[in-house]
Amino acid sequence: MGWKAAQKLIHHWKILRGDNVMVTRGKDRGETGVIKRVIRSQNRVIVEGKNLVKKHIKQGQGHEGGIFIVEAPLHVSNVQVLDPSNRKPCKVGIKYLEDGSKVRVSRGLGASGSIIPRPEILKIRTTPRPTIVGPKDTPIDLVMEKTYDSKTGKGMPDL
Repeated sequence: MGWKAAQKLIHHWKILRGDNVMVTRGKDRGETGVIKRVIRSQNRVIVEGKNLVKKHIKQGQGHEGGIFIVEAPLHVSNVQVLDPSNRKPCKVGIKYLEDGSKVRVSRGLGASGSIIPRPEILKIRTTPRPTIVGPKDTPIDLVMEKTYDSKTGKGMPDL
């Protein structure tokens, strides 16, 4: 990727994996689907069951060759998130609630302004957290040891 293309990368993504979107350009225009994968390095997304192309794969060791139908990536500008209340495409804005939490809201003409919920698939961890103690983990007794007392100032380094 050249420097010019790198300048056009999206830094603050508003479309997430698992969002319901409508394809606005291309051969599948007007159809809705769920985002399967986000390719941030290319500003592209893969929508489940949309933009299908035939891929010719050569036979090799361990796999068979042939013509396969796969989902090709779409540019992020060619899809729009669906408003959860009226199921129409809308822009995505960000709003802070009274408790300080950040949420996505629908914006644009005909948008209801309702909150777009975070997809459930993002709450599932792909790699589970380790439950056993490894050789580089700090022992729990060292973690729980109190090294500073705020009332007496004990434990503060002499500067």
